Amino acid sequence: MEPHSNHSSDNLASVESTDPPPRMTKQQVLTLLSMASVNFSSMICYSILGPFFPNEAVKKGANQTIVGLIFGCYAVSNLIGSLILGRYIVQIGAKFMLITGLFVSSFCTILFGLLDRVPAGTAFITLCFIVRSIDAVGFAAAMTSTFAMTAKIFPNNVATVLGSLEMFTGLGLILGPPVGGWFYQSFGYEVPFMLLGCILFVMVPFNIYVLPSIEADPSQDSFFRLLSHVKIVLICYVIFTLSAGLGFLDATLSLFAMDEFDLSPGYVGLIMLGLSLPYCLASPLLGYFTDKFPGTRKWFMVIGGIATATGFCLLGPIPILHIPSQLWLLILMLGVIGFSLGMTAIPTFPEIIAHAYEHGFEEGLSTLGMVSGLFGAVWSLGMFYGPIVGGLITQYLSFKWAAAVQGGLAFLAAFFLAVHYSCQPKQQRRSIPEDSEHRDESTPLLID
Repeated sequence: MEPHSNHSSDNLASVESTDPPPRMTKQQVLTLLSMASVNFSSMICYSILGPFFPNEAVKKGANQTIVGLIFGCYAVSNLIGSLILGRYIVQIGAKFMLITGLFVSSFCTILFGLLDRVPAGTAFITLCFIVRSIDAVGFAAAMTSTFAMTAKIFPNNVATVLGSLEMFTGLGLILGPPVGGWFYQSFGYEVPFMLLGCILFVMVPFNIYVLPSIEADPSQDSFFRLLSHVKIVLICYVIFTLSAGLGFLDATLSLFAMDEFDLSPGYVGLIMLGLSLPYCLASPLLGYFTDKFPGTRKWFMVIGGIATATGFCLLGPIPILHIPSQLWLLILMLGVIGFSLGMTAIPTFPEIIAHAYEHGFEEGLSTLGMVSGLFGAVWSLGMFYGPIVGGLITQYLSFKWAAAVQGGLAFLAAFFLAVHYSCQPKQQRRSIPEDSEHRDESTPLLID
């Protein structure tokens, strides 16, 4: 039954190959809307903290390092959750995982909004750690299943669909800081969290109705086998540098802008548009381009890394340049970082998937779940490193030096990738004769 079905579909594909690409089915459209709602609502709840929470936490007895740890504990819990949930996505069920993650996140967002009623000091700080950690596991469940289901349902347009979804991620990042800053200034600490927690809660029944159930068999592959490939390790380091930079900005940019330029939380939220708006606008185009021309993905990551490094070094700017801090330069460099972030991040997920399939991983939800979990874990590792190390450097040196360190990490990622890709063709050509006798002569060699 199975071979006959595949043979028939192959014949049908060959007959219709000259026709325009088929339009998306109703199920695909609804799934895309569902994924977009998850990305948007999750990211707006995440980014809302940036303009006002660091300042509020300082009032409650936390210092810059503690604020970084509060952001960082979210990342650690996300890391652990992503690895476990990504490995067992088939056993848990992708749809169940996503819906449960949304419900947990909505509950924790509302609960976090009530923490201003907790006494300052140890009680407030402890509850911040607990609620953020649980919220992070819910976020990991939602995003890991979203990535895996997207790649499963749109296998031939992964970067295009992810790029389109990142537009909604960008919208969440765009609206979170100004909405959070404005609601905080107008109504106080609780209202932003109550509003967004309710929005997340409404997403639960919507996704129960819309999302398809995906059945799959567990795979015997593991994260260790994924990480045995140098290319995947290097791409993971690229992902780490991107999230470390974002985590650093979340924990430190608002305080720097308030001190350096005497800005209110509402204006700090508007400044953060300089980061998220270019990312939001560029991601769909970058996703489409990298799907149409897969060979450009590697150089997008290299060039994007160099641009990110430049943006961070001029964000302060770095003291050795003796350039005075200026608001217009800060906003311009945030725009450069936002665009280069999309340039670097969009190709990473499809590149890891393609490399895994080329090296014998089973094509299915289990591998996609592992790749999604690995992506989420490495991203979370950067989100842990960025606020904590960035906060420490900011506290003991300055924001300008901390930003320069983030730029150095991005430059190293671009450099290592460029060296790897430059050496790769020679290595692959040497390996071809060894297995050429086992290769079907009609099958072209895959060389990056």
